[in-house]
Amino acid sequence: MDYKLENKTALVTGSTAGIGFSIAKMLADEGVNVIINGRTEERVNSAIDTIKSFRPHAKLIPCVIDLSTKEGSTKLFQQIPQIDILVNNLGIYEVKAFNEITDEDWLNIFNVNVMSGIRLSRQYLPSMLKNNWGRIIFISSESGVQIPIEMIHYGMTKTAQIAIARGLAEMTAGSGVTVNSVLPGPTQSEGVKQFIETLGKERALTAAQIEKDLFSKDRPSSLLKRLATTDEVAAMVTYLCSPLSAATNGAAVRVDGGVVRSIV
Repeated sequence: MDYKLENKTALVTGSTAGIGFSIAKMLADEGVNVIINGRTEERVNSAIDTIKSFRPHAKLIPCVIDLSTKEGSTKLFQQIPQIDILVNNLGIYEVKAFNEITDEDWLNIFNVNVMSGIRLSRQYLPSMLKNNWGRIIFISSESGVQIPIEMIHYGMTKTAQIAIARGLAEMTAGSGVTVNSVLPGPTQSEGVKQFIETLGKERALTAAQIEKDLFSKDRPSSLLKRLATTDEVAAMVTYLCSPLSAATNGAAVRVDGGVVRSIV
C-alpha cells in the first residue's frame, strides 16, 4: 500500500531495536528519510546495516545522541532543525515494587520517557505548524491505562505521554498537523525478550511457558493471547504517520491485543 510518505523526513527516537527499529524499517520501506537514533555508534550502524541488508536503497541518517538529556535534544535540533515526522519512541522500564522505587528512580524514568518527547515536540512542532503538515506520535502503552502494580512508575510515564499527546493535538486544530499516542500491549521487544529469558532461567521454565503464564495470570484479558510482534505495532504507527490518517488526531490508538477491556 502506498502511504504517500515518499521523501518525508522522520526521526524515530530509540530506533536501534524493538518497536523503534520496526517503525524505522517500515517507514524506510515507504521511501521516508529516516533518522536512526541510538546512544552508541555501534548500535546505530548495526541497525542501519540490518535495514540496508534487505532494503539497499533505504534513505537512513545516523544519529548517535543520547536524547534522554536536554543537551542531547539541543544538539540534535542544531544538526537537524526541521523534520516532517517525530516518533517519540525512546523509553525505559523496570520491574520494581512501589516501596522500593526511590525518588531518583521516579525522576529518571520520567526524564527519559516523558521529558525526551516533550523537548523534541517543543522543538519541532512550531515548524510543522508553519509548514501546515507534520506528524508527532508518542509510543505509550496499555500500561498507561491499566497501571501495572509491578512498575507503577513506568505506568505513570505512559499515562503522561497520552495526556501530552492530547494536549499538543489541541494546538493543531484546523492545521495539517496531527499528534497521537499509540498504546502497544505486551510486545516482542528486545527488553521483553530479555525479561522473559531472565524469568525463565529463574523459574526453570522455557520462554514459551513464561509467555503462556503471562497471558493466563498477568494479562488474562488479552484477546490475542500472545505477544504482538514489533512489526504489528509499527504498521499502525506507519499509518498514523501518513497523510491518509489526517482525520485521526488527539487519539490514543490501541495496539494492545485487546488487553484493555474498556470500549472508550
